[in-house]
Amino acid sequence: MDFTFTEEQLAAAEAARGVFAGVAPDTVPSPALTTGAVADGLDRTLWTRLADADLLSLLTGTEYGGAGLDAIALCLVLRESGKVLGRVPLLEHSAAAAAIQAYGGKELAARLLPSAGSGELVLTVAAGGSTGHDPAELAVTARRDGDAWVLDGVQTAVPWAYDADLILVPAHTGAGRSLLAPVPRGHSGVILAEQISTSGERLAELHLDAVRITAGDVIDAERAWPWLRELLITGTCALALGLGEKVLRMTSEYTGQREQFGHPIATFQAVAVQAADRYIDLRAMEATLWQAAWRVSSGAPGALPAAGDVAVAKIWASEGVRRMVQTAQHLHGGFGADTEYALHRYHAWAKHLELALGPAAAHEEALGDLLAAHPLG
Repeated sequence: MDFTFTEEQLAAAEAARGVFAGVAPDTVPSPALTTGAVADGLDRTLWTRLADADLLSLLTGTEYGGAGLDAIALCLVLRESGKVLGRVPLLEHSAAAAAIQAYGGKELAARLLPSAGSGELVLTVAAGGSTGHDPAELAVTARRDGDAWVLDGVQTAVPWAYDADLILVPAHTGAGRSLLAPVPRGHSGVILAEQISTSGERLAELHLDAVRITAGDVIDAERAWPWLRELLITGTCALALGLGEKVLRMTSEYTGQREQFGHPIATFQAVAVQAADRYIDLRAMEATLWQAAWRVSSGAPGALPAAGDVAVAKIWASEGVRRMVQTAQHLHGGFGADTEYALHRYHAWAKHLELALGPAAAHEEALGDLLAAHPLG
């Protein structure tokens, strides 16, 4: 593959750097020092700035006021968001909008996407299943009733559910068919139960009790859900990469200033070797991320489907982001535990991303199954 980014992709990344330049993660209180969520909701000021920079409509077409770019451009922007722990549903919102455009009806797209691009309408996705370990599309049932689909079930750990206007929910009919339903947060039969993530952010357990959604708004998810799920995973890997790059930079700056025996500790071989190992992790995370994003963007043919590249990216992101913050804490010593220093926030978010991506061993097993089904020889 060609790792060269297009001018449009680079422009999106440059715009993101400008928007995120003023975001300071260390101003957000530690979850250990607060009760409940660390903040009341998403960062509305940052959300408005993203909308003004046209970064909320990267994946939607120009006919809806979007940029018509791809998953690579989105991941470049998410990478910048990960560096500052941007408290916005940029990934979920962008992915949901892209799924609506690619797989939904034209009337639904025309009704939702312009306001989604302007930031007036906030979208998110329920992808956690009922427990966080089972397939999300099996957590909710859907049955046809006249001109509507009726949804029942529970989705756990829905990000930004309390801030979103619409939640894109996967469901199954029991007859081998799956669908995606845009569920308004305040719809009759929708109940949110508060959950707090490892990073201290507010999630929701979404309960659907006979929720009726107009049939014309429902999306056939046979192809839409696998694609949307892979886009969400790839975007999470991009957030992990940005976070890891920032943490390594913080560690480099600290070890370059901290002295022992009259020398910066960065000059000690044991410190340099650990930092070098984490740099290798970052480069592997980056290479596998762009490979996965390219697959998701292009659907390019090859020996393995996109799921294979996404699995490899998940393996490196899940393991790499954990090793990154562990090494950073070790090399910072006691200073890394200071709640007035931003590293504790990065550590909490890294753990949240690691858990969201899942254990590397499970992805390795899935990759093995894919290799068996699609032999390279």
